[in-house]
Amino acid sequence: MFVVKDGYIYVGVCLVLTALVAWLAGIYWAVIPFVLGLYFAYFFRDEHREVIYDDGILYSAADATVVAIEELYEDEFLMCDCVKITTFLSVFNVHVNRSPMKGEVKYQKYTVGEFVPAYDSDAGARNERFAIGLDNGKYKILVIQVAGLLARRISNWVSLGHQMEQGERYGMIKFGSSTEVYVPKDIFEPCVKVGQSVVGGVTVLGRIKA
Repeated sequence: MFVVKDGYIYVGVCLVLTALVAWLAGIYWAVIPFVLGLYFAYFFRDEHREVIYDDGILYSAADATVVAIEELYEDEFLMCDCVKITTFLSVFNVHVNRSPMKGEVKYQKYTVGEFVPAYDSDAGARNERFAIGLDNGKYKILVIQVAGLLARRISNWVSLGHQMEQGERYGMIKFGSSTEVYVPKDIFEPCVKVGQSVVGGVTVLGRIKA
């Protein structure tokens, strides 16, 4: 387990504040910024995971809870009827996002939006979000990071043309968020249900039928 680079400044500032407060006000008051620094280290943590490659399945993009499984027409990248799986990340989940499949990044779009709670049913349409479209030559999927009430910044670590490995880390959303995975309906069979806890790069979201 380690802290991702996005968390360095948060942890570092808290450690500096701990030293300053201890010097100016005493060790007892320094406990507050020290504990906050420990939380930031916990929030920005990441884990090494052995991802078993399988082009016949899609892994969860995040450590989260499944809050919705819907069928709808996706008109941003896939342009077809899709299954959309929405997962909600609490402030206690690992927030590093992982690629559900192996494929090339063919589409990216950042959308400025609001910051309603990520578990809200229309958060995906109203909130700040970052979309990534992946293509493996056989089929395509769309993964969207959605900001939440506390999340004010989405970090993306890949660019167009990047060849993504299945389970590869590609970004994170800071302080509460959700992810949406869109898959063409005619090739996808979901393997999760609403209310289920999932683990990024480990839990199988569904199987590819073609």
